[in-house]
Amino acid sequence: MLTEYKNYHISDSQESLQVDQVINLLRSTYWAKDRPESIIKQSIANSLCFGVFDKESDTQIGFARCVTDYCTAYWLCDVVIHEKWRGLGLGKSLLNYIVSHEKLQGLMGILSSRDSQNLYKQFGFKSTTSFMRLKFNKEKLTR
Repeated sequence: MLTEYKNYHISDSQESLQVDQVINLLRSTYWAKDRPESIIKQSIANSLCFGVFDKESDTQIGFARCVTDYCTAYWLCDVVIHEKWRGLGLGKSLLNYIVSHEKLQGLMGILSSRDSQNLYKQFGFKSTTSFMRLKFNKEKLTR
């Protein structure tokens, strides 16, 4: 599935992802700056991924992924737009594309974020106090 937005396009095609660009984008974030490259690649392979591309240069400038069972819920994570292209509505377009995606319709969306709550609220996400997590231990990660 592909959608156009101004001089950009958003795609859910795994083949169109520029993995080196995704790694660079994630390394620029507070949550994935230390994530090993092998883990990033494995997470891409095991997720429904979305890329935002500049049509003129065909460079990937945004990324997000959903971890899902395709029948009950999806976890939206690793949402990032390259710093140079922020403020152009690309994050909104990416989220609109994701929440409208045919494979995610009717599923409960879950996310965790320290920032951008106002953006996510525009798409129906609500804060909750019932969320729990088990933090992973980097030292025990062997993949």
